Amino acid sequence: MLSSSARLLRLLSLLSSRPSWTCAELADRMEVTDRTVRRDVARLRELGYTVDSEAGPWGGYRLRAGSRLPPLILDDEEALAVAVGLSEAALGGDQAALSAMLKLRQVLPRRIADRLGELDDTFVRLPGTDAPQISPGLLLELAAACRSGERARLSYTDGEGRVTVRDIDPYRLVHTGRRWYFVARDVARGQWRTFRADRVDRLQLTGHPADLTDPPDPAHLVSRNIANGPYPLTATIRLPVPLREALRLIPATIGTHHPGGPAATTVDIGGPDADGLARYLLGLGTPLRVLGPDAVRQALVRRARELAVENAQDGDEPSS
Repeated sequence: MLSSSARLLRLLSLLSSRPSWTCAELADRMEVTDRTVRRDVARLRELGYTVDSEAGPWGGYRLRAGSRLPPLILDDEEALAVAVGLSEAALGGDQAALSAMLKLRQVLPRRIADRLGELDDTFVRLPGTDAPQISPGLLLELAAACRSGERARLSYTDGEGRVTVRDIDPYRLVHTGRRWYFVARDVARGQWRTFRADRVDRLQLTGHPADLTDPPDPAHLVSRNIANGPYPLTATIRLPVPLREALRLIPATIGTHHPGGPAATTVDIGGPDADGLARYLLGLGTPLRVLGPDAVRQALVRRARELAVENAQDGDEPSS
């Protein structure tokens, strides 16, 4: 015979599976008496679930929506379908889906987890231009490390193809719209770093506690590192617009923004050289001032004059 707790879960599962049940139907499915069904329904109500009842031979019990989320009782195929759907959403950058997928995989029976792992290995996702691929399993591993509060050993391949192994203190995962980034503290250097998640080769928890003293804003750290590195040159410009409008002109993945008052914003932008930065700034099509360095300011002025000359009508002289 089922324990009272198991019966309550079974009763919740049945009530969630269709709109209405008679007392006799529930008793038959649960192999208990009508009196036990009524007692269990009363217990569910005490726990905060709203179970409506209708008297009469055709009456029954109905679990009202919007009262309290009942435990989900899924069969193997349903659990697998939910896990696959959450994996796809998480790979697309949905943080809530990633959190839900992490919770689900922690409680999946081994037989379902194995099937999901087999699916992860056989799925091939067609990326967009320069879009990286990362497996749901690795993404989950990184998310679990961030939650664990443990130091980890990271094997990582950088943009030059060099493999390094280092001890890190995992902190957060950040999605930029194109990539996942792993934010962690490099133990040896004592610095907070960002790592492209798709370049992580292996992560192993060490069992030692992580040192997460004075952690950074993970989104700001990722934005700054993407915008300013590994470019050899960084320019600082001033836009005569508020921060929100400046972010529309120059995304956070391209520049690091600093409020410059109620109607101004300064932005640090990295680039390959002064001429390349000047071309980008001209393409913004908005008033701006280059605060430094002089090489970028001079390149911008030179290109603006060349553009004015090329577009001047016959007989017109471009203003200096």
